Amino acid sequence: MEHPEGYAHIIYEPGPRRLDYLQSFLTHTGKLLRLRGWNKLLGDQRLMTPFTAEESEWIVDFWLTAEQRGSARIYGAVLLSEEDIALLPASQLTVDAHVAALTYRIFDSEVAAQQWLQQVS
Repeated sequence: MEHPEGYAHIIYEPGPRRLDYLQSFLTHTGKLLRLRGWNKLLGDQRLMTPFTAEESEWIVDFWLTAEQRGSARIYGAVLLSEEDIALLPASQLTVDAHVAALTYRIFDSEVAAQQWLQQVS
């Protein structure tokens, strides 16, 4: 979805995904970001089945590089479930992480995620 604050809002559903569907969806999301001149997204992964190794590889090797060349950096706020948050070291919840062209931070609150997106450029 397009959020009025100027970022893409992605809500992942539970269950298995087909790689080609995920690729099409994220390619479309990249086009939306470029079309709008945005470099931010909010990924709600609270219900999502974790990415497979193949999905993660494609995201890092293609989507965060070739697909996003129009923007030097993408900022992503990632919402995880309380159960997933509990499994992470506390240090991962207070610092920005970097993967390819993505700088992201993990949140358990949508309000906190939105506030962080407003602060980053």
